[in-house]
Amino acid sequence: MATGKSRSETQHLHQSNIKPMSVFSLSFPTSPAAPSAAPAEQHQQVSSLHSYNQWKDYQSNLNTSNNNFAVTNNTNPNSPPFFALIQCHEDLSRTDCLVCYAVSRTALPICLPGTSGRVFLDGCFLRYDNYSFFQEAVDPATDTKNCTSSLPNSNNWSDFKGGFPEFNQSVVDLVENLTQSAVNNSGFGVMELNGVYGLAQCWESLTTEECRICMNKAKSEATSCLPSREGRSMNAGCYFRYSTEKFYDNDPQADGGSSGLSSPGAKVAVVLAGVAFLMISSFVGYTAYIRISKRREERKNMGMLSNSFNKAGLKYKYETLEKATNYFEISNKLGQGGAGSVYKGTLPNGDVVAVKRLFFNTRQWVDEFFNEVNLISAIQHKNLVKLLGCSIEGPESLLVYEYVPNKSLDHFLFDKDKLQILSWKQRMGVILGTAEGLAYLHGGCHVRIIHRDIKSSNILLDKDFNAKIADFGLVRTFGADRSHLTTGIAGTLGYMAPEYIVRGQLTEKADVFSFGVVVLEIACGKRNNAFVEESSSLLQTVWKLYKEGVVAEAIDPLLQGDFPEHEALEVLQIGLLCTQASATLRPSMDEVVEFLTTKGEDREIPVPHQPPFLNARALVSQSQGLSSSTSTSSPLTKLGISYTTTSQSSTAPSSEWPLRIDELSSS
Repeated sequence: MATGKSRSETQHLHQSNIKPMSVFSLSFPTSPAAPSAAPAEQHQQVSSLHSYNQWKDYQSNLNTSNNNFAVTNNTNPNSPPFFALIQCHEDLSRTDCLVCYAVSRTALPICLPGTSGRVFLDGCFLRYDNYSFFQEAVDPATDTKNCTSSLPNSNNWSDFKGGFPEFNQSVVDLVENLTQSAVNNSGFGVMELNGVYGLAQCWESLTTEECRICMNKAKSEATSCLPSREGRSMNAGCYFRYSTEKFYDNDPQADGGSSGLSSPGAKVAVVLAGVAFLMISSFVGYTAYIRISKRREERKNMGMLSNSFNKAGLKYKYETLEKATNYFEISNKLGQGGAGSVYKGTLPNGDVVAVKRLFFNTRQWVDEFFNEVNLISAIQHKNLVKLLGCSIEGPESLLVYEYVPNKSLDHFLFDKDKLQILSWKQRMGVILGTAEGLAYLHGGCHVRIIHRDIKSSNILLDKDFNAKIADFGLVRTFGADRSHLTTGIAGTLGYMAPEYIVRGQLTEKADVFSFGVVVLEIACGKRNNAFVEESSSLLQTVWKLYKEGVVAEAIDPLLQGDFPEHEALEVLQIGLLCTQASATLRPSMDEVVEFLTTKGEDREIPVPHQPPFLNARALVSQSQGLSSSTSTSSPLTKLGISYTTTSQSSTAPSSEWPLRIDELSSS
């Protein structure tokens, strides 16, 4: 990713109508344009879904590898075949590769429930499929290109060597030379020519001839992007990018040897981790045993489970919900989360509900599904979306929630048309309602619950604009005798606490951090773009204004000054308190509710001692701390890991960020 320039985010989604394959490409052309909308669905054709446990085992495979490339497969005859590949570009260190892999997994839900999927990031590639694709160089059905929509200004070419006529020729020459060089250099190469930069990468499972075939196609696709400033070719076996800004690291081996790429032999490594394979095989064997050897007992258990839901008043017939949503008509689709798609439905009695169509097969997840439904159905709070019931006897599992008519908070804060502006009173109501809902989850119900994905799009607004926290697909519960959980990363980067990102350490303070980000977004009417290098995130901007004593300037200008200034300052102060780098310095949600509900002189809000944590900066710091490299671009700018980037420019003084990674875990 280019450094020192503003960037916008574009997303490309292509789903083949030839075979069940979904392609998700997330990339960042250099352009000052505003972020684009979510990817449009072209076509969907899916079949059976493999177990998500296979992805957990695949992650173990990668983590035990000393290389930036790993493959795995499962060919157990009693279950559908499963093949997967992860490939990092060779300018990434092992540390940055692992971060890129973790990010690519967060994009997988858009590929589900297809039996195949691809995720392209500007740093790595992930693919899974139901056949062995490791020698596949090109695929006409899914190969694609991505050209920046911002074309050069032919009247001003002072920033390019040679002017407009030579620019196109420079790109053509660079593409020609670089694709050939990569083929002759074990499938990787970078190059600069007259102010144009390029990177070529073949997946290491390809032979030299297969790499050549893929690069020939990439050459044609990339040059067809001219005269765009930037172009990408994303094929079955390779990736190519050119840009007028430098986006790659010169020294891919500067990670102290930790990347595993420093030895020539490792560059062609194909890793099949025995432990991961055994774990996958064990799971598949267990699933086959349940499906074949104990089918009769399974049906009995499903009947008992159905009876339990029926007695609890939670059971819905699949056919009823299918008809209620008009057979999951696309016009009734309300959105899509990490666990499934949500549709609006009207029951025979006229009640309007939200029906979540889960990605996972109930027969493989009976215990987990039962526990989840029991847990969520027992939660009753005015600021939490209520689970009404479920269906488990149809071809897929369905959850039924109360319908919340006013969509999610992000539509009112960030919609470019701004058809309706929330008043300050409404914003305060949303902040307080969200705080009360989280306080209930953390200590008010029968179990301690951490939501893990608090963000503006997961806060729904009812007809009176009261906040209701939604999407419990990522919840974690733990006993009172445990101070924290260590877990795989899940959630939305930009809202995630530092100790959770860096160490996977999860406490209620992770939700507090996310809440603090949302508070600042509500008050300021802006997204937290913490992943735009050389630009000012919302947290950074508010902290800077707070230190300068002019924090009121951060309040959403669309309010036109119609808010109590003293109250607004206190709200911003609460947001900064909640986003402090150290978890121990953040207040509990009970304390936040007390801050918000105590009136007058009795209200005492502590002064934040630390600046808010910026995810991108800390992760970059971690990478730099593990490496002696003076790389020209950060791994996070190559990953494109936030859906919340905008173009601003400002930097914080280095003295404001005295953070060490070893200080980020909660104690």
